[in-house]
Amino acid sequence: MAKYGKKYNASAELVDRSKLYDVNEAIELVCQTAKAKFDETVEIHIRLGVDSRHADQQVRGAIVLPNGTGKTVKTLVFARGDKAEAALAAGADYVGAEDMVQKITTENWFDFDVVIASPDMMGVIGRLGKVLGPKGLMPNPKAGTVTPDVAKAVVEAKAGKIEYRLDKTNIIHCPIGKASFGAEKLSENFNTLVGAVIKAKPAAAKGQYIKSCVIATTMGPGIKVNYAKLGN
Repeated sequence: MAKYGKKYNASAELVDRSKLYDVNEAIELVCQTAKAKFDETVEIHIRLGVDSRHADQQVRGAIVLPNGTGKTVKTLVFARGDKAEAALAAGADYVGAEDMVQKITTENWFDFDVVIASPDMMGVIGRLGKVLGPKGLMPNPKAGTVTPDVAKAVVEAKAGKIEYRLDKTNIIHCPIGKASFGAEKLSENFNTLVGAVIKAKPAAAKGQYIKSCVIATTMGPGIKVNYAKLGN
């Protein structure tokens, strides 16, 4: 059996593992369980009643959280000419083309959180699929990271745009902010994300869509949310 520290155990005592909490109650509680010395990230884990092995049951998209994520996001943009200049003006941390491909492949350089590309650059960065793909960094039109308007994508990424997608076990894992945000801002982010996931329900999905929903801080215990009230 795993051994937990005093802080975790103290937080765990606040949570009734058998209870399904209403959203607002769960978020109030998750803020109370953040006892680490650093500002913990609050994450949501949603298990869906779909089968990610089927293309027509994929759930994937991106949403700008109204209160951001609390994280400083470093952006790498693949673009040339006017688009490259626009990306820099929008606050991109790194902008380039073949030179960036070479830097990643030869130096094993990954000092960035989001990769954005103009459509004409996909041929250039195609060979990075094997290194960016496993890290979840490969630009994708569904996530809005392959776009003619790279400047807008940079602004959104900096403002707290997150991508949600199913893992192999049909669960979506996403950050919704920092514990220091407080319950009100976390609730707004939570509702925005869950609303987007519900809206993205595939037509092929049958039966109950949201199977379970858990919210937790980086170091804290999971708190079960009453998924029946989230909309199915």
